[in-house]
Amino acid sequence: MDIEVVKSIIDKENVRFIRLQFTDINGVLKNVEVTPEVFLNSWEEGIMFDGSSIEGFVRIEESDMYLKPNLDTFAVLPWTVDGAKSARVICDVYTPDGKPFEGDPRYRLKRMMEKAKELGYTPYAGPEMEFFILPTSEKGEPVPEFLDHGGYFDLLPLSKAEEIRRDIAIALEKMGVIVEATHHEVAPSQHEVDFKYDNFLKTADNAQTVKLVIKTMAIFHGYYATFMPKPFFGVNGSGMHVHMSLFKGDQNAFYDPNKPLELSDDLRYFVGGILKHAKALAAVTNPTVNSYKRLVPGYEAPVYISWSVGNRSALIRIPKARGQATRIEYRSPDPSCNIYLAFAAVLAAGLDGIRNKIEPPAPVEENIYHMSLEKRKELSIESLPGNLKEAIEELKKDDVIIDALGEHIFEKFVEAAEKDWKEYSTYVTNWELQRYLYL
Repeated sequence: MDIEVVKSIIDKENVRFIRLQFTDINGVLKNVEVTPEVFLNSWEEGIMFDGSSIEGFVRIEESDMYLKPNLDTFAVLPWTVDGAKSARVICDVYTPDGKPFEGDPRYRLKRMMEKAKELGYTPYAGPEMEFFILPTSEKGEPVPEFLDHGGYFDLLPLSKAEEIRRDIAIALEKMGVIVEATHHEVAPSQHEVDFKYDNFLKTADNAQTVKLVIKTMAIFHGYYATFMPKPFFGVNGSGMHVHMSLFKGDQNAFYDPNKPLELSDDLRYFVGGILKHAKALAAVTNPTVNSYKRLVPGYEAPVYISWSVGNRSALIRIPKARGQATRIEYRSPDPSCNIYLAFAAVLAAGLDGIRNKIEPPAPVEENIYHMSLEKRKELSIESLPGNLKEAIEELKKDDVIIDALGEHIFEKFVEAAEKDWKEYSTYVTNWELQRYLYL
């Protein structure tokens, strides 16, 4: 899409405001809203904003930053506020001297994709986005209660959740995101939206759009959508399983009909790299204190560092499809992560596996949750970190993942995570009051 096409859309749709969107290091979508006149006059050199107010960006004495729009992401928002139409465009962040900002998560992913390109690969991904829809109070604040008591694939006739999912799919289609499926998930009030795979960068952009639309449609219906990994005790949490493949030209590099199980060396090495770096990756793909309440046995979330062909108790699963559809499913990420950083880190781990021909252990087809500790030791199956502090300590030791994040984001990311862990460690919970108040 070029600027003339964008201008014609603005005129035809009578767009009054344009949201310049970008993402902070926590994965939170931010935006600066400008008029079409400002956008059309300044899009090429970039629109200046105050970077010191954004989590993990820059200090106040170096606050001037520039947003440069990616015109291919321009889309009219399929809703209006007071009758005025707005559009959005996803931007890259630049410094005043015209260089990409090292602390821009989107830039870190673009950098890793260039490294993949140097090796002849284009990475593709398709995430499964899980979330809960919650009721709200009279003030419009989320109430942590179930909205329904449905289960996996349940049809809830005339329920508000069905209406919300329908409107999500329609809005995303209007914004150019192809929704392949929506359905009720395992837990009460839990839902999933699956959208068409694309290259890592396009998919990350689409994922941010999907989260924006999900939250917006829920609000329009008087409800609240949360991507918190584990909002309720005793039921499944929300994950973001990511299906990934590498292509060389128009051929899937993960497929080899002449290899065992028709899985290529590239796939095995890519899996080997992810398993090698899995503990450090957890800090990026599962970045909150709450993330580790989901990663426990018994709720279909992966705990053990292993891979399988079909077995869903493993960290990495290889679906049965072959040929162009050959792929891996990485099951630990959750939707609270910064998807740009998560993709950059996972790609770095997988490419490290390919470069260094890291052989994974044999695939495990038994239910690992039912294995004894002795059996897991025999098979050398280790566990993911048990909490955010452990994950951050693993990240500090992993130069491959640190390089993927870049020094700026690594330092800010660790600083924020350690602050969260310290606050959580000293906070008195309701569980503690119920357990110990009468001692």
